[in-house]
Amino acid sequence: MKKILSLAVLAALSTTPVLASGKTLNIYNWSDYIAEDTIKKFEEKTGIKVTYDVYDSNEVLEAKMLAGSSGYDVVVPTADFLQRQIAAGVYAKLDKSKLPNLKNMDSGLMKALGNFDPGNEYAVIYLWGTTGIGYNTKAVAKRLGDNAPTDSWALVFDPANAAKLKDCGISLLDAPTEVIPAAMNYLGLDPRSTKKEDFEKAAALLTKIRPFVRYFHSSQYISDLANGDICVSVGWSGDVFQARDRADEAKKGVEIGYSIPKEGALQWFDTLAIPVDSKHKDEALAFINFVMDAQITADITNYVWYANGNAASLPMVEQDIKDDAGIFPPDEVKAKLWGAKVYKKRTDRVITRLWTKVKTGK
Repeated sequence: MKKILSLAVLAALSTTPVLASGKTLNIYNWSDYIAEDTIKKFEEKTGIKVTYDVYDSNEVLEAKMLAGSSGYDVVVPTADFLQRQIAAGVYAKLDKSKLPNLKNMDSGLMKALGNFDPGNEYAVIYLWGTTGIGYNTKAVAKRLGDNAPTDSWALVFDPANAAKLKDCGISLLDAPTEVIPAAMNYLGLDPRSTKKEDFEKAAALLTKIRPFVRYFHSSQYISDLANGDICVSVGWSGDVFQARDRADEAKKGVEIGYSIPKEGALQWFDTLAIPVDSKHKDEALAFINFVMDAQITADITNYVWYANGNAASLPMVEQDIKDDAGIFPPDEVKAKLWGAKVYKKRTDRVITRLWTKVKTGK
């Protein structure tokens, strides 16, 4: 929805001594997607030893889930991938009797998740956000002027603008099911369309801006934006806010903005789910329930700058985060957001083929 934990945090997680209970839990999550002390607090409270690994694309997670015997007990699929993975039988139903903190969840958001997981049988919301545009305010203004279209997909998808931004660096997520629909939306097409010709039109547009794109990656842009190494990224909301926070701390004059384009943007939900072949289901349930504690969820949101689905946590979320329209969009912005479409395998093959052409420029 997306992110690399610091080496220090990873080292701490990997070297934590085996705890007295002898119980273990294997978690596979997006990088840079949890508070620094969440795992430590869970281990101290439960005595369960955690092994924590990270990934940066739904496709990587899906490959492991569909192959089976992943060795993981808690994973974090985005809702549209969750839906088709449920259909493939890779997740276990949640024993809600062991999840008392479900009472904390926002009923409206859980209902929305029900479009992907009817009855919320297999997953709960972890965090949610949008896919929009992160940009270096000064670098963009220098090249496109004070009236640069930072509130529009035109900033990236108009070849004339992209050409002027080439020297300071453009990056796109390596996420075809997000970037292609965004291009479709910019073209005035339904971003949830499954028509081959609509995908091809979007791919043709992306091919036009390909010469001006420095790279496709789903986590590198966080540090690159913060350092001023790139100036525009199609990225995930919380990632861009993390980049902004790092830039502010560095005090090197880099100012980062985030835009939910006026044409609309993708709203996604990342979820907590348990693989059906997990060997530590009780420990997995304990972790999910722990994360749904109001204070723990608030701590995560305060650290990673992503909205959550935990209504009880909101009083503990920092005010500047709650007031940021890029994190918690107002109703008029929400009205233009779209939900992810679950594609059939045939459509997936079309998207994969087109995306390969876009990335290679051939």
